[in-house]
Amino acid sequence: MSQESRVKKSLLNARVNLIFYFLTLALSFFSRKIFLDTLGADFVGLTGTLQNLLGFLNLAELGIGSAIGYVLYKPLFDHDETKINEIISVFGYLYRWIGKIILIAGCILACFLPLIFPNTEFELGLIFFAYFSFLASSLIGYFANYKQTLLGADQKNYVVTAYFQTATIVKTIIQMALAYYIGNYYLWVIVELSFGIIYSFILNWKINQVYPWLRSEVSQGKKLFKKYPEVITYTKQLFVHKIGILVQFQTTPLLIYSFVSLQTVAYYSNYTIITQKVNTLINNFLDSTGAGVGHLIAEKNQGKIIQVFKELTSLRFLIAGIFVFVLYNLLPSFVCLWIGDKYLLSNGILFLLLTSFFIGIIRGTNEQFLFGYGLFYDTWAPLTESSIYIVVALIGGTLWQLEGILLGSVVSLSLIVGVWKPYFLFSKGFRLPVLHYWRIFLQHSFFTAVSIGLAQVCCDVMINASFMRKGWFNWIYSAIIFTLIISFVHFVILYIGTQGMKGLVKRFTYKYFNK
Repeated sequence: MSQESRVKKSLLNARVNLIFYFLTLALSFFSRKIFLDTLGADFVGLTGTLQNLLGFLNLAELGIGSAIGYVLYKPLFDHDETKINEIISVFGYLYRWIGKIILIAGCILACFLPLIFPNTEFELGLIFFAYFSFLASSLIGYFANYKQTLLGADQKNYVVTAYFQTATIVKTIIQMALAYYIGNYYLWVIVELSFGIIYSFILNWKINQVYPWLRSEVSQGKKLFKKYPEVITYTKQLFVHKIGILVQFQTTPLLIYSFVSLQTVAYYSNYTIITQKVNTLINNFLDSTGAGVGHLIAEKNQGKIIQVFKELTSLRFLIAGIFVFVLYNLLPSFVCLWIGDKYLLSNGILFLLLTSFFIGIIRGTNEQFLFGYGLFYDTWAPLTESSIYIVVALIGGTLWQLEGILLGSVVSLSLIVGVWKPYFLFSKGFRLPVLHYWRIFLQHSFFTAVSIGLAQVCCDVMINASFMRKGWFNWIYSAIIFTLIISFVHFVILYIGTQGMKGLVKRFTYKYFNK
């Protein structure tokens, strides 16, 4: 695959992702308000909790999808259609077994639903109906949609995005109409399941169009399984890493339900739906650099590798600083205008949520380089991260409820993602003392703190919190001012104070003015 082709595919992926991102962003906020007003916070909290329960069952996926994607890169580069067919056949065989395991585990878990939801206003019939509908939607991916991994590995994820997001938009509009005019819980769930089935048929039809030569057979996958031992090696390592991610994101709503209430799950998810949308936007923009990092490492030019690491670190600190500042100042007033004052959470909760959000953004540089070096074997790290999170969240939830649960995420991420991962990368990947990283990190952290402090002083003089809550025009005006101030201040300070930002500006300047 030529460099030009890779760039074109990356740009197309980014363009499609961003178009659908903004479409779904606007729709998600509008639909959220309608669902809360018509179906109630308890039903929204119930569906969120059920989906998080099923998220634990998806742990059985073991990271096979990521491992297969990694194994597909070379045959795709070589245009080896025979090998691609074999790998997808193996993938189909493995996913078929995983689907069976999830089905059995899901049926067992269903027996405990009355114990999980002992004091709820909803009848058990509705809870079971919603649960098995979500379970069926999840199983479709294992029995029918496994071929979409090929699109991702071939940098054609825009196909998945276009069809999946279109189906999601149509589904949400229908659910909104039904909720507003009828308000029936069962109809809402039926639409959710129906579109999962419709999307599966359309996706597989499109895959057959894009790859007419693709002839994967599950029966052949069983015979070919031993031919690709690297799949199992990567799967074992990536499986354990997946535990850390799963525990962080799937356990939090369950702990909130246990220590606080089902209603608070909905209140909390009102905030996380915003931070997740922002995180998706950032990932759509930055994830395209992952393949470039892999090619860079293959060149084995140590000086160039470290320079690009500094540049990507500066870029992530710039983006993280801007979004954390904007969200901290604008998110509460947005919630007030969007769904009302009663859904507001405390500033302490917002601070903890955004701290985890900040760490999640800046960790991306280390993760990309670790993946590029194939450093997955630190399997103790996600287990330790999960253990720290659970212990701190349980103690914190008992003492401080929601704030204590969120503290578990901050502590575990800080110790493993913030301390161990950089050491692992620099010692095993770059072969440099980790002191080099801490010099880069502390430098960027200091300048980010200075930028946020200066921007806050400027914004406090110009705009107050009550002004932002007096209407959407005031809020949009405030958002523009806040974003412009922090973007300018943060960029200038990072440019003056860091080599990474200087190198990044030089790289973009050379690219666009020397064509």
